[in-house]
Amino acid sequence: MDIVQVKEVWAKVKQELISAVPEHVFNTWITPLEAVDFEHNTLVLLSPQQMSVNILKTFWFEAIKNAISDVIGESASFSINYDAELAKKYISEKKKGASKLLAGQNIEDISQEENKKSLAQMQSDANLNLNLKFDNFVVGDNSKLAYSAAMSVAKNPSQRFNPLFIYGSSGLGKTHLLQAIGHYALFNTKLKVRYVRMEEYFKEWIKCFQLNELPNGKRRNDCNNAQMRKFRQKFQNIDILLMDDIQFIESRAKTMEDFFSTFEALYTNNKQIVIASDRQPKDIPNLDKRLRTRFEMGLVVDIVSPDYDTRFEIVKAYANELNVKSEDAVFEYIAQNFTDNVRELKGAFNKVCAYAEVFGGDINIEIAQKALKLELKKRELTPEILAEKVAKYFDVTVDDLKSNARNQKVAKARQIALYLCRETLKMSYESIGEFFNKKHTTVIYSCRDVVGEKIKSDTDFKHTIDEITLLLKD
Repeated sequence: MDIVQVKEVWAKVKQELISAVPEHVFNTWITPLEAVDFEHNTLVLLSPQQMSVNILKTFWFEAIKNAISDVIGESASFSINYDAELAKKYISEKKKGASKLLAGQNIEDISQEENKKSLAQMQSDANLNLNLKFDNFVVGDNSKLAYSAAMSVAKNPSQRFNPLFIYGSSGLGKTHLLQAIGHYALFNTKLKVRYVRMEEYFKEWIKCFQLNELPNGKRRNDCNNAQMRKFRQKFQNIDILLMDDIQFIESRAKTMEDFFSTFEALYTNNKQIVIASDRQPKDIPNLDKRLRTRFEMGLVVDIVSPDYDTRFEIVKAYANELNVKSEDAVFEYIAQNFTDNVRELKGAFNKVCAYAEVFGGDINIEIAQKALKLELKKRELTPEILAEKVAKYFDVTVDDLKSNARNQKVAKARQIALYLCRETLKMSYESIGEFFNKKHTTVIYSCRDVVGEKIKSDTDFKHTIDEITLLLKD
C-alpha cells in the first residue's frame, strides 16, 4: 500500500470514528493524528501529543481498532507513537491560527485563506501553469481527437485511455493539453497531479547517485538509496502523471529501466498516465520494447499543424486573452503567413503589439505588415531552396538527394540537407521524409546519430555545416 492509499484509508477510518467517539475526543486526540504507513496488516499512526498516545490506547483502543477493521478487514490493527517533528509542525500551525484570531480574523476567513494557500501549494507541487486550461485551447480539425481524449482523461482518469500518448511537432499544443488535464484535476477532484518533462525527470534521477572513491584509486557512481526512495515516492505516490517530451529518454538505458518501474507502479495501482512526444512510440530510437508496447496499449493520438481557419481563431483568442483590441485583418494576415505552429502565431502577434506600442497607433493591417516585414523575409527559405543550395555546394542535384544513391558524396550531402531542414526550417521528421522521399526513421537517424554526432567530433565537418548555413542566409 503506497502513502496515498494509506492516507485514503485513514480518511475513511476517521469517518467511521466521527460517530464512534465523543466529539471532543475526536477533535482533540484523533484529528491531529497522521497515518504514515501500513505494514504487517497494521496501520501506523503518529501523534504530535505525547498524552494522546496513552489516552487513545487506554480508553479508545477498541473503537479505533473496530473502525480500522471495518475499513480494511477484521484482522487489521494499528500502532500509535509520539513523533517530535510532527509535534513541532502541529504547535507552529496552532500558533499561526492563534495569531490570526488575535489580529481580528474569524475562523471562516482563516479557513478560506488556508484553502487558497493549499491550492497554491498543490499547483506548485503539481508543477502546473494554470494559464494553460481547456477553456483557452482553440480546437480545430488538427487537434479535435487529442482534445477530446484529453478531456475524457481529465474527467474520468484511469477509466478509458490509460496511458494517453499525444504526439506531434513542437508548438502545436501538446504541453497545453497535458497542463489542462492537470488544471482540471486540480480544481475538480482531490487527485494528486504532477507534470514533468523527461529532461527534468532525468536530472532528478541523476542526483540520486554520488561519486565514491574506491581503494584502487578509481571512482564509481553509487546509488544513494535514501535519495532514490524519495525520488520514486515523488513520482509513484500520485494519481495522474503528466510526462512531457518523453522522446528524450532515448538511449538512456538506466533511466528507461527506472521509468518502466514508475510506469508499472502507477498503472498497476490504476493511476492515470499521460505522455507527450514529438513522434510516435515506434519512431523513438532505441526505446525499450517494454515501454513502447505499454505506451501503445492505451490511446495514441496526434496533433498536426492547424489549418487557416484554426490559425485565425488561435490568434484572435490570444488577442482576447491579452485584452488587446485589433481588427480581423491583422489576424487574417498572421494566419496566412505563419503556418507551422501555435507558438509562431503568438510570437508574430506579440511582435505586432510591441511595434504598435513603440511607434504608436492602433493595431491594424498596416502596423502588422510593417512589424512582420523583416520576419517574413527570414521565412522565405523553403525546403526547395535549401535542397538546391546544399546540392549546389556538393555539386550534385536535388534529384540525387531524393534518390537512393549511396555513394559517399551524395550520402553526405543528403544527410546534411536533412539535418539543416530540421535545424534551420524546424520541419518535423515526417515532413522532411516526405520531401526527400525517405522514411522518417531514416531522417531521425541521419539528423541525430550521424550528423549530430559527427559535428561534435569532426571539426572539418562542422566547418562545412557552418559554411552551408551562411549560404542559406544569402
